[in-house]
Amino acid sequence: MRRTHANLSEETLGVRDRRRDQVDLLRRRLNLLDGREKVMMTMYLENGISFRQIARLLGVSETSVARRIHRLTKRLTDGEYIVCMRNRDKLTERQMLIAKDYFLTGLSMSRIAEERRWSLYKVCLTVRQIRRIIAEVKERSELS
Repeated sequence: MRRTHANLSEETLGVRDRRRDQVDLLRRRLNLLDGREKVMMTMYLENGISFRQIARLLGVSETSVARRIHRLTKRLTDGEYIVCMRNRDKLTERQMLIAKDYFLTGLSMSRIAEERRWSLYKVCLTVRQIRRIIAEVKERSELS
């Protein structure tokens, strides 16, 4: 028996709707990414290219592509960087750069310190401050 929209269970339809919503959210947030990550996610989401094909094009392993796409998907959907974007009036320009590097790009604190030419201590302190702001905003939105 061929499955049609009419005989699919409501649960299956709910899962399908949630997945579609997540893909739409990812597509809207693609512009937050830069460089290679943006190209990779665009190939995957917009063009439906497989991990194997992306790996071949980028010259890396298929496993590496799969891991990167899954991590980027998580970062784009968890919303920590989005909270920073919505509350950028509470953050300095440097804090926003560090928030993007840490919460969106997924760079380690030591790599951020190296690239931004800041001490590791200052980066750790800044990430802690940003996390506090995120927690306060989330707490306030839960109370509302």
